[in-house]
Amino acid sequence: MEFVKDLEDRLLFAVPKKGRIYETCMDLLKGCDIHFNRSSRQDIALCTNLPIALVFLPAADIAKYVADGDVDLGITGQDIVKESGAEQKIREVQELEFGKCRLCLCVPQKGPYQTIESLVGKRIVTSFVNTAAKVFEPLDQASGKKTVIQHVSGSVEAACALGLADGIVDLVETGESMRAAGLHDIHDIMHTQSILIANKKSKHTDLIERIASRVRGVITAKKFVLCTYNIQRKNLDKAVKITPGRQGPTISTLEMKGDNEWLSVSSMILKKEKGDIMDQLTDCGATDIMVMGFASCRV
Repeated sequence: MEFVKDLEDRLLFAVPKKGRIYETCMDLLKGCDIHFNRSSRQDIALCTNLPIALVFLPAADIAKYVADGDVDLGITGQDIVKESGAEQKIREVQELEFGKCRLCLCVPQKGPYQTIESLVGKRIVTSFVNTAAKVFEPLDQASGKKTVIQHVSGSVEAACALGLADGIVDLVETGESMRAAGLHDIHDIMHTQSILIANKKSKHTDLIERIASRVRGVITAKKFVLCTYNIQRKNLDKAVKITPGRQGPTISTLEMKGDNEWLSVSSMILKKEKGDIMDQLTDCGATDIMVMGFASCRV
């Protein structure tokens, strides 16, 4: 009873308890400065610095828990939200830039069915039954046939080889596991990634926005670095075109040899472009070029 009472005034935040995005979620919470202690067998952990309780759930269940108001906030995939039919009850707060993949219709590479139309009336195996049904429903109506869609939660890739299906609907990231099973994708149903979702009727709106702001800061910090350099005033226009910043560079006078012809410039640049940007700055006369990373920020 004491533990239940501890949850009463806390925001309940559902995160995946295991799976391919679990570690990334833990890194995100750390970057957001959300502190908690969790033993390996606990599915609920109280945060020590914020009025939040983390609830560790299977990723496939999180959209439903958020939609039903059992938890206020959650991290799950856009594909899971679509499959659960929870779009109307949840608010997509923030795309998280990880867990990116495609939900695809896949068939044997040398099989007789190589278009989505040719699979109408055939057998489809998937864990995304509702999503697949919506895809085939208009095709079934147009053809007068009925596509059989069966649920399998485990090794979907093996269904065709075992003679259980003519095609499958599954998530594809690199495509390696599909190719290993002799399959290839012939139709993209949706592009998906991990997202932060909230219940529309949650009473913790201020805290949700605070968490969302921290999440955006962590995402930005991973994408950008701070570039600082010195440049002569006559070359400033060229340099600023190379480093325009997110909203504009910070420019200050650099006192050197008794004149003010040299300027110091600081600007946020994309981390993946830092090598090319440093080369371009060198070519236009910049000196003392430095790049520094962020742990987090606010944007």
